[in-house]
Amino acid sequence: MKIREITDAIEQYAPLRLQEEWDNAGIQVGDPERDITGILLCTDATEAVVAEAITLGYNLVIAHHPLIFRGLKKIMGRTPVERTVAMAIKHDVTIYSAHTNMDSAWQGVSFRMADKIGMTDVHFLDDNRVDPYGDQASTSAGCGVIGNIEPMPAREVLKRVKAAFKVGAVRYSGDADRTVTRVALCGGAGGFLLDKAVEMGAQLYVTADMRYHDFLDNSQRIVTADIGHYESEHFTKEIFLEIIQKKNPTFAVAFSKDETNQVNYL
Repeated sequence: MKIREITDAIEQYAPLRLQEEWDNAGIQVGDPERDITGILLCTDATEAVVAEAITLGYNLVIAHHPLIFRGLKKIMGRTPVERTVAMAIKHDVTIYSAHTNMDSAWQGVSFRMADKIGMTDVHFLDDNRVDPYGDQASTSAGCGVIGNIEPMPAREVLKRVKAAFKVGAVRYSGDADRTVTRVALCGGAGGFLLDKAVEMGAQLYVTADMRYHDFLDNSQRIVTADIGHYESEHFTKEIFLEIIQKKNPTFAVAFSKDETNQVNYL
């Protein structure tokens, strides 16, 4: 099977046209026409992850975050990105990412978050990005999700989130004893959707990379929680796995064991 066959399957699920203008999803390094020897799944394609793929004999690394965000003028091994690119080229490893296109896709990143904490009746929080080129029943696009959860204090929902996503520390503001029945979620940096979460009737909003004043200015309106960027998105690997196994159930594919969160907690 060619690498392109797997990347095409991912792009049928999360078309590249759904990515943000500033993003760089797709093939980062390598030749899509090579035969696949194995696939390693990760959140970030680091030096350690590419080295792991080489050790396993796998020549395709699929990551959520792009390895290359900005243009590289030189590859001299001065930075982690340059070293990772050089290693991948030297060993014929292709690196591919599905980033904001997977964030925006139906049943994408935020939907997986909702699954993990048992939400029901889940739909896009902001669906103003409906794909004009696709079948809207299957390829509608949006940002974040909102749905229902059995009534419980916000504190208990946050405990569930902390356990499900293996969160080291949850930053939150608002009344943690407030009863919650409607929750909004956004994987990654989702501060831009906070007002929308309030507008749509959420009592709790869970995302990452929140600013201090986002907490301060909204503590009376909604319980707002920041669980960390990596923590909110690392289950994206499961979506990749399901797409690949549907394409070829017997193919050699694994989650990276050498991937680590680049943010640590004391």
